[in-house]
Amino acid sequence: MRELLIATRNERKKKELKTLLDGIDVRILTLRNFPGLPKIVEDGRNFKENAIKKATTAAKLTGRLTIADDSGLEVDVLGNKPGVYSSRFAGKGATDRKNNLKLLRLLKDTPFKNRTARFVCHIAISDKSGLIGTTKGVCSGVIGFKIQGTYGFGYDPLFVIPKYGKTFAELGARIKNKMSHRYKALKKAKKLILGYFRKNS
Repeated sequence: MRELLIATRNERKKKELKTLLDGIDVRILTLRNFPGLPKIVEDGRNFKENAIKKATTAAKLTGRLTIADDSGLEVDVLGNKPGVYSSRFAGKGATDRKNNLKLLRLLKDTPFKNRTARFVCHIAISDKSGLIGTTKGVCSGVIGFKIQGTYGFGYDPLFVIPKYGKTFAELGARIKNKMSHRYKALKKAKKLILGYFRKNS
């Protein structure tokens, strides 16, 4: 069976990406399947650079077709922070809760209308020979005033979708997976993956 490596050790991200990749007849692997691999340092200036580095590095080290994403939250009033530091916004080893609480503290005096934000996702696809392509997805919303909901991870409990008046964490997988930044980027990436498999079958 054809194999596709998702360049992550995050099981929650694997689960979400695997759901979004439904329909592709492929065995999904993650970096956990290659315990001897060195950690890939995400030192890019933006999401795209990090995604490309992860995908091309993992593909060369494993010889597998690899998909990697880098995504995060950009808050307008904070000058697009936390950005590439989304997962470590509250410091090295930060938990989702600590990151969320720091964001709430920084926005404590900011009115709702000025709490606009977006989730951004860049996806890169590579094989051992090099980069095949990249895609991008964006989902706009507003940062709420308190943590709400239990689904998902990261900033999902704070990210309010105005159309529903609820956070991603309250809306759950069925709705989130049809409108998220990762869904939009992966929808385009699926075409690249299928094209690659057709070309190399």
